Amino acid sequence: MASPVDTSVKNFNSTMVNAPVLNGVAGAAVAWLDALLDTGFDLKSLTSLVAAAGVMTATFNGTHSSQIDSVVLVAGVTGGPAGFAGANGEQKVVNRPTSTTATWATSLPDGTYTGTITMKMASLGWSTVFSAANRRVYRSNDVTGTRLYLRVEDSGTTTCRVRMYETMSDIDTGTNPAPTDTQQSGGGHWVKSNNANATAVTWAFAGDSRLFMHNVLAGTSSAQSIQTGAIRGFGDMTPFRPAGDPYLCILGYASGVADGTGDLAAGWATNCVVPRDFTGVGSPTYVQPYALTGGTNYSGFTTGLLGSFPNPIDGALYVSPKVIKQVTSGYPRGDMPGLYHLPQSGVYDTFKNLDRIPAIQNSAGKTLQFWSVAGGTSTPYVSASTSANTGGAAIDLTGPWR
Repeated sequence: MASPVDTSVKNFNSTMVNAPVLNGVAGAAVAWLDALLDTGFDLKSLTSLVAAAGVMTATFNGTHSSQIDSVVLVAGVTGGPAGFAGANGEQKVVNRPTSTTATWATSLPDGTYTGTITMKMASLGWSTVFSAANRRVYRSNDVTGTRLYLRVEDSGTTTCRVRMYETMSDIDTGTNPAPTDTQQSGGGHWVKSNNANATAVTWAFAGDSRLFMHNVLAGTSSAQSIQTGAIRGFGDMTPFRPAGDPYLCILGYASGVADGTGDLAAGWATNCVVPRDFTGVGSPTYVQPYALTGGTNYSGFTTGLLGSFPNPIDGALYVSPKVIKQVTSGYPRGDMPGLYHLPQSGVYDTFKNLDRIPAIQNSAGKTLQFWSVAGGTSTPYVSASTSANTGGAAIDLTGPWR
C-alpha cells in the first residue's frame, strides 16, 4: 500500500543529526551523493511501529536524521493487522513528537506491526552506474526521463568536477560530453568548500526521480555567518514542447571555487548547459533560467518589478516560476520543477537558510523552504550575510514537481 501522501520529492540538509558530511576533502562529494542519490543513510532498527487513528508512530533508540517533510524508507514489517505489508516502503514524516519517535499518515488498520523493522532516510532512487576511487557516474532510473549520465570526478579538495554524457560505456568513456572542453576545460565545478580541509559545510539538497538541486554554503567552512550559496544541480526540466524534449537535461556548474555562476536562483544564470538544441541536433548548448519578472536579477535580492518584501499592500511574499530559455535564440524551452524565484528584495531580513515559508502568493497547498544564496555578486561565500549581499529562493518540499 502506497503512502497516502506524495513521497516523490525528497529533501535533505546538513542539520539532520546523522547526515553525510560535505567538506573540502577529496572523495567527500561522491560519498555525499552516494547517500542522497542511491543508498540512503542513517539506518535504524525500530523498537515499535504502531498505527492509531490514521497515524503511524515509529519508535527507535538513539537519534535519527528524519525531520518534518522528509521521506523515510521502512522495511522488514512481516506481521500485524490485515495489510501489514503496506507498512513497508516510503513514508513522509509529519511530526517528530520526541527525539526517539517519528510519525506519518497511514490508511492501515490500527494495531502493532511486527518484524525485524528498519527505517532509514530514503534516497532519490537513482543508480550509481560506474564507481571507482573518487569517481562516480550517476543516472536516473525513471524511464520517463532523459536518463542522461552524470560523471563526478572528486579527486580535488574545494571543488569536484562534473560533466553529463548521453551514453557511457565505462567510468571515463562517453558520448557528447557537456560542458565541452571549449565551454569549460575538464568539466564544470561544483563547489564543496572554501577551504581544503575537513571542516564541515552547511548544505541543502532536494530532488525527485529525474532532477536534483543542491545549495552548498561553502563559506561556512570559514565562518557560520557566511550564509551565501549557489543552487546548482542536474536533471530534467519540464518541457514546453508538446511532443516532449528528450535533451532538456540541465547541468548548472561554476568555473571555479570563488564563482557564483551556474546558480539557478539567479534570474539570468550563466554556465547552465543542455546536451542539444530543442531540435534534437547539434552539440551542447547554453540555457539560462530566467524569472518571469524579467531582467538580470537575483532571487530574494533584486527589487525588480515588485519592490521590497513585505509588500505594504498585502504583506505578501511573491513567487515566480523559473523559465529555461536558450541563450542563442532566447526562446523559452521549459521550466524548472520545484524551484521558485522570489522577485522582491530584502527577503533575507525575514527568512534565513532552511526556514519554512508560510503559504504565499501562487503556492497554495505547498510547503516551501528558503535556501539562502548570493545576491548581486559573482564571488559568493566571502562575507558575513546580510540583506545587502544575500538573497534566497524557495524549494517546494511538498511535491509532486511534475
